[in-house]
Amino acid sequence: MTASRATAPAEAAFNERRAEAFAERLVEILNNGALCLMTSLGHRTGLFDTLAGMGPATSGEIADRAGLQERYVREWLGAMTVGDLIEHDPTAGTYQLPAEHAACLSRRSPTDNIAVFAQYIPLLGTVEDDIVRCFRDGGGVPYERFGRFHEIMAEDSGQSVVPALESHILPLVPGLAERLERGIRVFDAGCGRGRALNTLAQRFPNSRFTGYDLSEAAITAARREAEALGNTNVVFDVRDLTDFDRTAEPAAFDLITTFDAVHDQADPPALLRGIRRALADDGVYLAQDIKGSSHHHHDRDHPIGPLLYTLSCMHCMTVSLARGGEGLGAMWGREKALDYFHTAGFADVAVHELDHDFQNYWYVCRP
Repeated sequence: MTASRATAPAEAAFNERRAEAFAERLVEILNNGALCLMTSLGHRTGLFDTLAGMGPATSGEIADRAGLQERYVREWLGAMTVGDLIEHDPTAGTYQLPAEHAACLSRRSPTDNIAVFAQYIPLLGTVEDDIVRCFRDGGGVPYERFGRFHEIMAEDSGQSVVPALESHILPLVPGLAERLERGIRVFDAGCGRGRALNTLAQRFPNSRFTGYDLSEAAITAARREAEALGNTNVVFDVRDLTDFDRTAEPAAFDLITTFDAVHDQADPPALLRGIRRALADDGVYLAQDIKGSSHHHHDRDHPIGPLLYTLSCMHCMTVSLARGGEGLGAMWGREKALDYFHTAGFADVAVHELDHDFQNYWYVCRP
């Protein structure tokens, strides 16, 4: 026997049960992926909202109520039936969305509508070819390729951040609501469509608000909403924040916020240095970012870990790399975030979790 054979590990016996169980899991993944596409369709077409307001109904009745084509509705109902999202009475030929399911699928539940998140899956599918190219050649996929991303993010924010601003988020900083009532200067970096900033601007008319984002389409939507709400105390501008550490006006703001925005940047440390530079000495920086660890093995039990890593790989990381950036990714994690905040010049960083929000950490940073 040669030395190499003597020290080579014994080949593990092939476990048929393990292989079968894994194959069954993959089939379940395929089915769930398909249902995610159909859930997105149900949300975008308003079918879940229609069904939430109806009792048992035929495909024709549902289609008429929703203003849609019956043949497409019938096939969609088939997917919903075999996926156990909708109940079907074959004798009566009717379909019904149980109230317990509607609570997670219709716009009647604006803070718990999981169908909103289902939209990310078909959206990411539109850039799969680009991502495959990046795996082979490097680089990234720019924001412009993602179509509805800001629209979905605004809807996401509209049910996760905006409703909790006064009740849960502002109270993380004692006295902040009172300061906003009296009037302070507020800046939101990477504001997207500006849902949060417009909400604050309407609620606190004595304060002045500024929002910057790289996307011209997002800023256009933010300005349109501000005009519709009559917010004259808010300004939205298209701006690349890559050089914000050099261009930020010192001590220009009393409150700075970022809502799920730092990790998308081409140069996150530069943005954070700029935020520190732009913050008044008695100011507060409030950052929302994805709840996770900087180590993969610590994220195994995250309730939506696979979804977040997928969003990171196929959007957050790649849009940064497309601009020659760091490619930090959504799952940069608490450990790295704390290091970045401290390195940027924030001496006091407190990490908060909200009972209703399993997806995010909330960092309160002070000079």
